[in-house]
Amino acid sequence: MHSLKDYTLARRSFIKRCAASAFGLTCLPFLTTPASAAAVDTPLGAGFGKAKRVIFLFIGGGLTHIDTFDPKTGPSKGPGGIVATKAGDQFGSWLGKTARVADKMTVIRSMSAKIGTHREASYFMRTAYKESSTIQHPMLGAYAQAKLGKSHEVLPSTVSVCRDAGYGNGFLPASMSPLPILDPEAGLQYIKPTGELADLQASLDQLNQLDEPFREHYPDRNVKAYTDFYDDAIRLMGGKDGEAFDLSKEPKEVREAYGLTKFGQGCLLARRLVESGVRFVEVQFGGWDFHKNLVQGLEEQAPILDHVYSTLITDLDQRGMLDDTLVVLTSEFGRTPTIKSGGRNHHPAAFSAALVGAGTRAGYIHGATDELGKSVAEKPVTPGDLHATIGWAMGIDLKQPLISPTGRPIPVGGHQAKVVTDVFA
Repeated sequence: MHSLKDYTLARRSFIKRCAASAFGLTCLPFLTTPASAAAVDTPLGAGFGKAKRVIFLFIGGGLTHIDTFDPKTGPSKGPGGIVATKAGDQFGSWLGKTARVADKMTVIRSMSAKIGTHREASYFMRTAYKESSTIQHPMLGAYAQAKLGKSHEVLPSTVSVCRDAGYGNGFLPASMSPLPILDPEAGLQYIKPTGELADLQASLDQLNQLDEPFREHYPDRNVKAYTDFYDDAIRLMGGKDGEAFDLSKEPKEVREAYGLTKFGQGCLLARRLVESGVRFVEVQFGGWDFHKNLVQGLEEQAPILDHVYSTLITDLDQRGMLDDTLVVLTSEFGRTPTIKSGGRNHHPAAFSAALVGAGTRAGYIHGATDELGKSVAEKPVTPGDLHATIGWAMGIDLKQPLISPTGRPIPVGGHQAKVVTDVFA
């Protein structure tokens, strides 16, 4: 029998990462509160619980709405043209392929927020809460695991692709943190044992025996949970479920269809993961902060977004997965109507988001901005509203919020959030 020294630090790092980030139990009872403590009015309708899985595409840097989903012809017009969509509307010409799948999309042109700095706005868009020095808020995937339980016996419920998870579980147990996959090509590294799995299990059994006095002295379920986490990691290493992270299992033509970019392979990985039982997958596509390089930035980034996004929607549709898969595309904010020094600056007052699948209306435009794209003209939607809408589609009872460690109710989207029922068919 091998000792712990026979295993590499990398191997231990993998197991610990799985233990701390990927797996876990359902949320503790004290994390929920009676309906009377919630401020969100939960409507009924065809969309509730339709989204069994969510792919959350985060366009980091500030997606320029005027050049993509909300084109203008006046003085705020950008360097591109305008293209007609299959739904009878118009997108920026940078999204020509996306325009051909617009008949499956709901585009929200009336997103509005008040935070205009990247880090704070990114936190806000992922959690619907402002950063605080006293509490960290969970992202939607972790929130859903707390309310709905684990989505798979072995696989994690939440995965972040092309982004170090950093924050994610907030005040929830570490078991609900998203599993980070920085490089989709590499997948879940160190998943295959270097030696016999039985030897690794035996070594962990030794650790378990050493830890037993500590667990007996501190009979807390979170302490005991770490033993369960290691067991889950071993099951993942010993079974076939981990193949969901392996892009080499995809046919060459499918990988090439998505495009051999990090975002393209990330979205393909997201499709594989939700298809295998992961509930919530975020894929980040950064590099959209075009302060002085609008033309160059769009020339480099827009074709990737256009191709990958349209391919993902088409692939999900052809596989019959759009009925219960919700694809969300959003950014931390938009960009200014005015172009100065060759670029557009941060603009949280008006921007766009898009929803596809899981009962959302096909070929629908929600809300509008003014003629310049500077402010919302009708049907405003906040990031909190977007979160409440996604959470409601996932089947989360918005009248039963989580309770923070300080005893405060934390509803999905915040206390003023509203479900945007218009986006559902």
